Amino acid sequence: MTELDAAPNETADETLDQGHAEALCATASAHERRPLVMVAHASVGSGHKSAATSIAQAIELMRAEGHPLVPQDLEIEVVDILDWGRHRFDGDQAASYFVGATRPIYDLAWRYTFTGRVLWGGGTIWSHLMYAPFTRHLRARTPDLVVATHITAANSAIAARMLNRQRFPVVCVPTDYETEGLWPHLEGDLFCVATQYMAETLRARKVHDGRIQVTGIPTREEFRLPHDRTETRRRLGLPADETLVLCLAGAQLPTPYLRLRAALDEVIPQLNGMKGMHAVFVAGGDGAYEAHLNDMKQHHDVGNMTVFGYMNEMAALMSACDLVVCKPGGLTVTECLCSQTPMVLVGRAYGQEKINVEMLTAASAAMHVTTPRELIDALFYILENPHGLDGMLVNGGFIRKPHAARTIAESALRLAWSAADANEPPRPKRFAHFYIGHQPAHVR
Repeated sequence: MTELDAAPNETADETLDQGHAEALCATASAHERRPLVMVAHASVGSGHKSAATSIAQAIELMRAEGHPLVPQDLEIEVVDILDWGRHRFDGDQAASYFVGATRPIYDLAWRYTFTGRVLWGGGTIWSHLMYAPFTRHLRARTPDLVVATHITAANSAIAARMLNRQRFPVVCVPTDYETEGLWPHLEGDLFCVATQYMAETLRARKVHDGRIQVTGIPTREEFRLPHDRTETRRRLGLPADETLVLCLAGAQLPTPYLRLRAALDEVIPQLNGMKGMHAVFVAGGDGAYEAHLNDMKQHHDVGNMTVFGYMNEMAALMSACDLVVCKPGGLTVTECLCSQTPMVLVGRAYGQEKINVEMLTAASAAMHVTTPRELIDALFYILENPHGLDGMLVNGGFIRKPHAARTIAESALRLAWSAADANEPPRPKRFAHFYIGHQPAHVR
């Protein structure tokens, strides 16, 4: 297990790692190909892709630093599994169907499907039904490692490995604070999870300790680095001596953020009464929402409000703020934890976001409100009791793991270079493998 908030293992046997890398290069040369790591995600929201690119970025940085686990000719391929289906569909659009009145349906499916004693082990059904093109791609590319940040990507890689009789390891990286029941529990070679809570869930699903590592959720390199709060505020034209509240409701697909945006619309007219507090809104790539925020600012004559569009310096901006108001997406809350910025999570949460809320509030690392009036009261409370932010910051320290991307990259690469002997028979094919687990450690 990885020690809480610890940097990647710098005391590992570098001679052994170098030997693994050299052996891999020799094997690759014999087959006239470069070693290949594939990082697979699904474009359902932005979190899975962000986690995948964070892991790829960590490997690239390790190569630049001359890390013995990363051969200089290593190829890194980041793929969206939804691009490899028999029929392509918009993952973001599909996710938007489970908002509003349909959210309880998604919640029931997420919380009560494959979460008890009957569990999913992994099988070839994913390839047969939808992802045969991905199976053919893996057969042609012959990767040495697949890292998956979404269940569909993980299961499709497992299915391809069975059908192609390949031996590459598959590393599973959930991007929320609980593991869904459809991860390929018995076929995944390593599960990199955010907390011990998640590890306990996997143990009840008969995943051996040797295949579980508590790493945290991977974020981009800039969230691991320190930032000068004073300089960032000066550079972005933000007040130096006020409580900065960062409001994150901008996205290319606005549907999942409609309730959060409605709550913030009720907060804006109240901002003039919050002396000593300054609200920073990030609209992202949504130009219509950015225009709406500027109209609200002008209409209500709000002086303590700044509106940004797309923001390249999100890590620095988070670090410069005292509080973030957001919805409880796995990557968003992880970025807040790594930036050491307390959170107010807004809205009734369902599915994995409900688990995220429960984890953060149980640790007293965040506040949760469900209505606009509760949000306004929370902001006034924080303005009058700033020490409350200190408490959330301290408690968040028990969860934050800013080195997660590098830890995952290092563990996955070490696993790849010490993969099973070529003479070992491939794993058996299973069309759909269900099995009986132990009594769940945590009941949803």
